[in-house]
Amino acid sequence: MTQDNPTSSAAPAINEDFLFALLREAAPSGCERRAADVWKAEAATFARVSEDHYGNVYAELGPEDGPTIALMGHLDEIGLIVSHVGDGGLISVLGVGGWDPQVLVGQRIRLLAPGGDILGVIGKKAIHVMEPEDRKNASKLEDLWIDVGLSKEEVQQRVPVGTYGVIEQGPVRVGDKIVSRALDNRVGGFIVLEALRALKDAELRHRVVAVGTSQEEIGVFGAQVSGHRLNPVAGVAVDVTHETGQPGVSEKKYGTVPFGSGANLSVGPMTSPAILRQMQDAAREEGIPYTLSASGRYTGTDADALTLVRSGVPTAVVSIPNRYMHSPSEMVDARDVKACTDILAAWIRRLKGGEEFLR
Repeated sequence: MTQDNPTSSAAPAINEDFLFALLREAAPSGCERRAADVWKAEAATFARVSEDHYGNVYAELGPEDGPTIALMGHLDEIGLIVSHVGDGGLISVLGVGGWDPQVLVGQRIRLLAPGGDILGVIGKKAIHVMEPEDRKNASKLEDLWIDVGLSKEEVQQRVPVGTYGVIEQGPVRVGDKIVSRALDNRVGGFIVLEALRALKDAELRHRVVAVGTSQEEIGVFGAQVSGHRLNPVAGVAVDVTHETGQPGVSEKKYGTVPFGSGANLSVGPMTSPAILRQMQDAAREEGIPYTLSASGRYTGTDADALTLVRSGVPTAVVSIPNRYMHSPSEMVDARDVKACTDILAAWIRRLKGGEEFLR
């Protein structure tokens, strides 16, 4: 860790009303409209806003003809999509994004049906009727189903194939932490817009664009589309990383990234060493805590698409420590959320214009 941990565990003030509003919305990959509408409405209170056909939403400050800096945080979450309605109205689904099926067992599911949302539950044989060998086996998605308590005919009428679903689990405070599904990466979308808000009274030499990107969880596709549209001179992808204070997460692999350690900065061949140096300088000057994590190949974030757009975009990755990723109860620390917001704003304030971001 390159900065001391804060001496106080008190959670800093963040715009929790906005963050929780984002987290309450269901927005699986390819169906981001609900979260995008909340994000765009908030952005419109202080920035110029727009959107594209692919589900990306944009908020910008600074001169419209200035060189563009892109700040990307994806708004989509992992989800489910209906593939079949079987006997008894039981619904089969496919995963949208990367699921561990074990976290689905017994969960309530919100289906985004055309005529209005429908709640159901994930079903699995009770332990009482399992054979002994079945009790030892991990659940597979194809062996689970959604039960909405309706007949096959009603389900076929109301829940067509292709209906999206998400786990029904909203945001709560647990101790001094924030817990919710979809923190990966609704919190990143929150941070890029809050960083832009922090710059609204600054004299900007760049056109700074916060982007709530779509379809990151299935292939960083929204970042590719929005990056091509914006043609930025530099960019940052904001996402979550694995918090290493939890059991079973290797510090040797992921670095030392506990709660309260601040913004996590990625170091590796895909990311820009120039932006990394600038961010570290800004953090040291302003006392913003941060850590470093190595990435030997690609980053697994929107940066992987942005850095290859057009003739290439120098790109950094800023991450929020997150426990229980891709589960109904992901967990983050508001201190780290604020540090990520602060480091983005501090970096941009120091840009003088004309930087080439050479390695």
